[in-house]
Amino acid sequence: MTIAKDVDEYVAIQKAAVDKNPECGNSHYNLAVGYMGKRMLDDAERELYEALECSPSLAEAYVLLGGICMQRGDLEGCLKHNRMAVKVRPGFSEAYGNIGFVELQRGNVDEAIKNLERATYFNFRYVQAFTNLGNAYLMKGRVDDAIEANHKALTLAPDFAPAHNNLAIAYLEKEEDALAVEHFDKALRFGYDVAGPIRQEIEERRAKLTT
Repeated sequence: MTIAKDVDEYVAIQKAAVDKNPECGNSHYNLAVGYMGKRMLDDAERELYEALECSPSLAEAYVLLGGICMQRGDLEGCLKHNRMAVKVRPGFSEAYGNIGFVELQRGNVDEAIKNLERATYFNFRYVQAFTNLGNAYLMKGRVDDAIEANHKALTLAPDFAPAHNNLAIAYLEKEEDALAVEHFDKALRFGYDVAGPIRQEIEERRAKLTT
C-alpha cells in the first residue's frame, strides 16, 4: 500500500486506481475524498456519483454528498442524501446524526430527537450527536434529559465546548447557578462563543453567588 505525502499525491494515486479499475466504487470514493481535501467539490461530487453507480450500497458516498450539500447551504439535499445512506445501511450512525442536525436546523425538533437518538444508539461514542441531542432536548424543555446527554458527550470528550455551553443553559433552567457558572467558564475556556444573553444571565448569577 502506497502512503501519500500530501493531498496532491493522494489524488494522483487514487486517479491511477480509478484508471486501472473504473468499475470499482471504492476507488471513485477515495478519489472524491481527495478532491474534498482540495476543496474541489464539483469533482468530488462527480466521483461520488460514479462510486454509487458502481456500488449502490456505498452509504459513505451518500454521506459525503450530503456534506457537499451542507457546504453549499443546501439543507434539503443534505437531508435527501443522508436518508439514502440509512436506507442502504439502516444502522449507519453518522447519517442519522446528520439527519438529526439538519432537522434541528429546520426547527423539526421531534424529528431531530428521533434521529439523534438512533445515532447515539448505533454509536455510543458519537460526541457531536450526544451534544446535538442535548440541545434538542433543551428546546423541548426536557432539561434533565439534556443534562444527561451532554454529560455523556463530556465523558467522551471532556473539553468539548458546545456540551459545556448546553450544560450552562440547562443548569440555568434548573437554577443550579454554581454548576451553570462552572460549565459557562469551561465553554469559554475551550473556545465557545457563548451568546450574549446567556453571558449576561450567567454573570448576574455569578454575582449573586459571591454576595
